[in-house]
Amino acid sequence: MNRAELITEVADLTGQPKTQVSTTLSAMLHSITGAIAKGEKVTLVGFGTFERRTRQARTGRNPRTLAPLRIPASKVPAFRAGMELKSIVNGKARQGNWSAPGAKAKKKSKRR
Repeated sequence: MNRAELITEVADLTGQPKTQVSTTLSAMLHSITGAIAKGEKVTLVGFGTFERRTRQARTGRNPRTLAPLRIPASKVPAFRAGMELKSIVNGKARQGNWSAPGAKAKKKSKRR
C-alpha cells in the first residue's frame, strides 16, 4: 500500500475528504519525524514505537576493489512493533471492525 492508497482507505473508513486526510497524515508524519530527529521516542500503544538509534563506526569493504573503508557512525530511524500489531500479523489475534468515532452503532434487537 502506498501513500495515495492509504489516504483513500482512511477517507473511505472515516467519510472525510481525501484532502483533509492527506493534510492530517502529513502533519502526523511531520510530528513523528521531528520528534525522532530530536532523539525522542514516539509510542503508539498497541501499534509500536518509533525511535532513533545510533550505529557505531565500523570498517567495511569496497565491493569492487575489496579495499577496506571506514564507515562513519550514524543515527538511523527504527520501529519496534507493539504486542497488538505483532499478534494480528502473526494470526494469533484478529483485527476488529473499525467504525468512525461519533458514528451511531446499530443496536441489536432483543426479539425472540
